[in-house]
Amino acid sequence: MIKPLTHFPEATNNAVDSNEFLVVENLRKTYLSPDGGETIVLDNINLTIGENEYISIIGHSGCGKSTLLKIIAGLERLTSGSVRLEGNEIRKPGAERMMVFQHYSLLPWLTVRGNIRLAVDEVLEHVPPKEKRRIVDEHLGMVNLMSAADKYPDQLSGGMKQRVGIARALAIRPKMLLMDEPFGALDALTRGKLQRQVLDIWESHRQAVVMVTHDVDEALYMSDRIIMMTNGPAANIGEIVEVPFPHPRNLQEMRKSREYYELRNYILNFLDQHFSSDE
Repeated sequence: MIKPLTHFPEATNNAVDSNEFLVVENLRKTYLSPDGGETIVLDNINLTIGENEYISIIGHSGCGKSTLLKIIAGLERLTSGSVRLEGNEIRKPGAERMMVFQHYSLLPWLTVRGNIRLAVDEVLEHVPPKEKRRIVDEHLGMVNLMSAADKYPDQLSGGMKQRVGIARALAIRPKMLLMDEPFGALDALTRGKLQRQVLDIWESHRQAVVMVTHDVDEALYMSDRIIMMTNGPAANIGEIVEVPFPHPRNLQEMRKSREYYELRNYILNFLDQHFSSDE
C-alpha cells in the first residue's frame, strides 16, 4: 500500500542528494544571435543526481531539455557554471556517460551484433575477445534480441532498432545513461513494452539515468524524480517532484491510486501554467 501524499514539493531550483554523483551548479548556456546579441537558453540550473537515480526532465519544446542533456553528455559546452561527475568536471564526451537518441543512429552495414560489438571493441579494448562476445550476448539477451542478432538495421522494426541502441549503450558499462526522448518515435503499444523493458533492466542493474520526455505518464511510470522546466528562453528548473511509488513498479496498480492522478494533474497544471503561445 502506497502512503498517500499529503503535499507536493514547493518550487525549487536545487535538488540535494547526499550521494552527489552528478552535480550541476549555476549552469548557464547562451548562443550568439545573428545580430551579434546573446540568446540565453538555460539560466541558473542547479541539480544533484544520485548514482542509482532515474530522473526525467520534462517541459515544453524549446525549454532546453535536450541542451541540458547534451551538456551532461559532453556534446555541448556550457557558457558558465559547472557540471561534475564524481567530482570531475565534464568537458567532453566519455564512455562513462552513454546517450540514447530518439532516432536510432545504427550503422546500416553492421548487424545487430556488429553494432553492439563495435562499441564494446572501442571502449573495452583490453577485454579478451571471448569476454567481449559474452558481454554482447548478455546485452542482446537483456533486450530480447538474440534471435535478431544477425539481422541488419533495415530488417528491424523501430522498437527493435531502439532496443539495439539501448543494448549498445549499456554494453560498455557506463556509470550514467542519458536518453533523449528514446520512445518518442514509437507507436503506443511498442512504446509501452519498451518502457517496461528498460525499467526491468534498470531495476535489476541500477545506475544513474537522465531521460528527456514530453510524456507525463512516462515520466511518472519510470522516474524517481521529475525535473520540470520553465519555458525558454532563459529556462530554469521550476520545480522538482518526487515520485512516491516504490520499485519494482506495476503500472496498472499505480493507475488505481488517487495520488497517481493527483501528481499527474499537478504536473500537467505546471506545464499549462508555463505554456506560451509563441513556442
